[in-house]
Amino acid sequence: MFPKIRPSSTRVCVLRLLTITLIAALAACETPNPRPPNLPPSETDLLLLKSSHLCDRKKDFLQQHPASSLQTKSWGTGQELVIPADRSPSKGDESYFFTEDGWLVGALFTFSSGLDLKPYPVLRHTLTMLKPSMEFYLNVANLATKADMDSTALYETGDEKTTTQYMIIGPKDEPVLLQASMAPDPFVRLFSPYRREFLNRLRMPNGPKPGQQIDSQGGEDKEPFPSLQQFARGQTAQLAYCGSQDYAIAADAYQKSIASGFTNKVWLAEAHHKYGQALFGLGQYEKAKAEMMQSLTIRPNTPETLNNLGTVYQKLGDKAAAQAAFEKAVLLKPNYALARFNLAEMVEPTDQKRALNEYETYLAIVEGIPEEADRIALVQQRVKALKH
Repeated sequence: MFPKIRPSSTRVCVLRLLTITLIAALAACETPNPRPPNLPPSETDLLLLKSSHLCDRKKDFLQQHPASSLQTKSWGTGQELVIPADRSPSKGDESYFFTEDGWLVGALFTFSSGLDLKPYPVLRHTLTMLKPSMEFYLNVANLATKADMDSTALYETGDEKTTTQYMIIGPKDEPVLLQASMAPDPFVRLFSPYRREFLNRLRMPNGPKPGQQIDSQGGEDKEPFPSLQQFARGQTAQLAYCGSQDYAIAADAYQKSIASGFTNKVWLAEAHHKYGQALFGLGQYEKAKAEMMQSLTIRPNTPETLNNLGTVYQKLGDKAAAQAAFEKAVLLKPNYALARFNLAEMVEPTDQKRALNEYETYLAIVEGIPEEADRIALVQQRVKALKH
């Protein structure tokens, strides 16, 4: 859908770097990637998201779709633009979600009467190769068949940057599509068709009637929607899901996510951690240190935060604190390859024997990981030099 970036070595290690200078500065930092490394098939012959693409700019979208033909709705700090079914190429209600920065970060296609997938052999084949991520029963108001008496299943697929979800009703040999959604990975949780507000578009296509009891079926966020939306916005900017990295947008987003009020300590700690990483990218090292230390106050002994705090200490010239942070990260997570590498580099000038041991441990941990090839080659050269 848009230019791909080098995939991560594991589910929790990915760097999106803009220039050689930033690569050198940020090579020791890491950020979670929500996609697993082994992705299921994602081929489809449906006419979905063909005229537009994820991460398109809103101004470009509006050039293709005149504002007069769209319905406009608020979506947190962003906006939802809707092409009604009677005017859409897919013959379903097409919703496009834009951030306050004007990036397209989600698309939802709703087929209130159901879309028979018999004419779509590629998608039907893809679905046979996927396992449902969820199964449930759903009463669909305008379904053209009696398939709502059958089980409904949610399927998830995608690539290393995006996730596509299909909500299917009916037996496997006669699948009917109710909804499909697409989003960059940081926004996945906000575009599951099982979200209650999206299920309600099938149960009540015209909106709830006065006095109508709304079914409680469907998922809801435990954390404030503004916090989740801003956190996803920060991830998208910091990891360059839409174009190049933008640490200014990332910092603004993480700061807003914290201000919106995460109630879960894990979320709050990670928001402070990510905010610190964004500030690091902006060269604001003292502020970055303060945010990472705040993260550790909320959630102590987090190896990833300690490792990145060590990198901040390095920039500030505090070698003792940097080494202590890397050592604690390794103590808490012995197979933490990046922290091992950072620790080896840290101690190499003063303790070559220990550095050699750390480098060799790093090599044992990352053996067979293609994405670590460049760093492996560097470490092998250093090991050779240290042995001689």
